[in-house]
Amino acid sequence: MTFRNEVTYERAKAEGRREGYHRAYERAADDWLAQARGVAVNYPNHIGGLPMFSEKVFRDLSPADQDLTVGLFQQSSAGDVRWAIDSARDAFEEWSREDWDRRVALFERAAALMRRRKFYLAAAMTLDNGKPRHEAVGDVDEAIDFIEYYCSEVRRTNGFERLTDPAFPDEESRVVLRPYGTWAVICPFNFPLAITAGMTTAALITGNTVVLKPSSSAPLPVQLFYEILDEAGLPPGVLNMVAGSGDEVGGALVRSKGIDGVAFTGSRDVGLGIMRESPPERPVVAEMGSKNPIVVSGEADLEAAVEGVVASAFSYSGQKCSACSRLYVHESVYGTFLPMLLERTSQLVVGDPFDRTTDLGPVITRKAMENYLAWSELARRDGRVSVGGARADGPALARGFYVKPTVVEALPEAHELMRRELFVPILCAQRYRSLQDAVARCNDTDFGLTAGIFSNNEVEVKYFFDAIRFGVVYANRRRGGSTGAMVGAQAFTGWKSSGSTGHGTGSRHYLPQFMREQSRTVVRR
Repeated sequence: MTFRNEVTYERAKAEGRREGYHRAYERAADDWLAQARGVAVNYPNHIGGLPMFSEKVFRDLSPADQDLTVGLFQQSSAGDVRWAIDSARDAFEEWSREDWDRRVALFERAAALMRRRKFYLAAAMTLDNGKPRHEAVGDVDEAIDFIEYYCSEVRRTNGFERLTDPAFPDEESRVVLRPYGTWAVICPFNFPLAITAGMTTAALITGNTVVLKPSSSAPLPVQLFYEILDEAGLPPGVLNMVAGSGDEVGGALVRSKGIDGVAFTGSRDVGLGIMRESPPERPVVAEMGSKNPIVVSGEADLEAAVEGVVASAFSYSGQKCSACSRLYVHESVYGTFLPMLLERTSQLVVGDPFDRTTDLGPVITRKAMENYLAWSELARRDGRVSVGGARADGPALARGFYVKPTVVEALPEAHELMRRELFVPILCAQRYRSLQDAVARCNDTDFGLTAGIFSNNEVEVKYFFDAIRFGVVYANRRRGGSTGAMVGAQAFTGWKSSGSTGHGTGSRHYLPQFMREQSRTVVRR
């Protein structure tokens, strides 16, 4: 079967089904909102195929409206984590010996279930992490894409087994890739289904078992993902889920000698800490964010550049590891381009993420909102806030964490806001004179995830691609100048401190990271 990306909204538009798309999402949203206004559901951990409840729970509230309770989740203890690890290790031997085609068939069933429940999953995500509908549906699409693509990779490689040329006539040799054992999968809040599905599927489909830790800021989609795999027929203990704090649950997982590998998506500081705590034989597959630049050349299509920059800087309120937060504009077009950018930014609608007209929903937590306000004040002091820099107004927004998309000009190149990953909708714009200078400034960072250029000059584009030190790079991409990598098309690869391995998700190089090589030779008599 040929792999094909989901792109639900694009297909609905092309086929004239937009209203049906909206109605399907809104029906699911009404159901979730009714539940959030009622009695809070107590969601269990899952250990050894059984629902488990801890002594303590935490209440997960919607960032869009703190009066909405997403649910109660378990505040797991170190003992719960040990229990989950033991369960996964007990299940490993049988699961690792399962025929690869049966594992693939199970995940194909899971993808079909997700496809049928797409809007239900998307509306749950909007409730839990504030992602507007198109991006929430896109998150579910990407989760399905990861599962389907990784299934196709296992099929393509015959379960990662190949015959080799024999050294001697009486020998038959082959190389197989074998799973490590039990993996900890530590999930982010911003893509709680797509990234969770990608990391977890990669570990499981290659024969490993998993202990899964959701983000405390968005645990509901992870809970629903577990339920789908359980319904698809995943054997008990192969996947275990323990909710709770990063310090207690995540720390216990990373420190455990029963964990054979760690898959992590999140901040650089946490990712580097995981690598420091891991023994040298333990693989760590980590994606750790970035400080992503876009260059707008003097020979760019400025309208396309505006759309590409705005999409990358402000979609999901800048809470993407691929979000553009640094902008370098050639001095010959800066005076034309910036007013266009500011006008387009000021037109973005900040509001209820369930509303079909909303462009930006809330940021994820009160702390994120407070950081945004502090950084906006710092930008006023040391530069110029040209648009935004404040909370979004309106009584309907008062119970959530809503902030305005912000463009900052005239900061020093070495300023804190130009150097650190912010994860809020703040874009810092600078002028440049030569492309060589712009690329050098782009590269002057410890990060290296995504970058983009807008230029109609092929020589400039080639120079940019050859000289930029980032793993995912784009030219003239109006739909997202630094964002929107698609499974199977753009390997999502972090260089430098943005990644631990140099191999990207959604690519042919991803699954082998969850296995190790074994050479097998049989002498024929």
